[in-house]
Amino acid sequence: MSHMKTTNRLGSFIGLAVGLSLTAVAIFLVFNRQYVYDVISYHQYEPTAAVTAIADRTTMTDTGKFYFYASHPRIDGAAAFNEECNRHEESSAILGCYSGFRIFVYDIADEQLDGIKEVTAAHEMLHAAYQRLSDSEKMTLNKLLQQEYAKHSDNKELVERMAFYDRNEPGQENNELHSILGTEFSDLDPRLEQHYAKYFNNRQTIVDLHAKYAGVFNELKSKSETLAAQLKQLGAAIETDSSSYNKSVTNLNTTIQSFNSRAAAGNFASQAAFDREKAQLMSRISQLDAQRKAIDNDLALYEKLRLEYNQTAAASNKLYESLDSNLAPTPSV
Repeated sequence: MSHMKTTNRLGSFIGLAVGLSLTAVAIFLVFNRQYVYDVISYHQYEPTAAVTAIADRTTMTDTGKFYFYASHPRIDGAAAFNEECNRHEESSAILGCYSGFRIFVYDIADEQLDGIKEVTAAHEMLHAAYQRLSDSEKMTLNKLLQQEYAKHSDNKELVERMAFYDRNEPGQENNELHSILGTEFSDLDPRLEQHYAKYFNNRQTIVDLHAKYAGVFNELKSKSETLAAQLKQLGAAIETDSSSYNKSVTNLNTTIQSFNSRAAAGNFASQAAFDREKAQLMSRISQLDAQRKAIDNDLALYEKLRLEYNQTAAASNKLYESLDSNLAPTPSV
């Protein structure tokens, strides 16, 4: 009987231990549901060569790759991308989105925009990372993000972007700042740099990629603005000079008619007086010829600048169109 009691007691201990273990597992699953989901998603995903290249080029750490791959990233053409990522405003094309715990990146092929897919993917991965932070972690991080944002209050483009997010994704300012600052800005607060180091081995690599393709847009914009200013200034000068020239021509024609009438009527006191006045008229004609040539040269320059401006605008439009997944491709024969 004693042996049976001992055996039964041992069985009870084993049953209790199993019960406690199952309870512990259940509690772990309740409080770590997202992590368990991520682990399963991570192991279920087989990255393509293109996705792996993005992870490598952006220097993602194992943690960064974990969140990236757990989000099952896809690099899609326009049709598939538009099914997953909705545009909020007609004038604003989107390059990627983090939707339904998944990352989608628009497959932009323009070689001038090399690096844009990598930066977009890193941006979206940081959304996934931010979403998984605890409330206390977000609170600490948000203060740092806002302090950093305040340092760039004179950055008109950044302010306009944040206004866009405020209109279309209210309440997501810190989430967006987390992705924007982490992929586009150098020399952040050391505490932010330490935070981003969890996801990237060399964050500056991503910032450099962004600067590279952003520089293409900035160069075209700067050139376009310079040409527009030159055209405006030159156009105003041509208008002023042409008005002055036309008035001078009218005045000279009146003077020549008077000269010819007086000559025909023999109203000059001497041949010397006639020759002297005629020489003055010829001088004025010569001056007007030079003025006319100067205006013609300015007109030729204006036309050259106008063509260059149009070419620059066309190049800029082509680049922007390559970002727009809603534009149909140009037909080919």
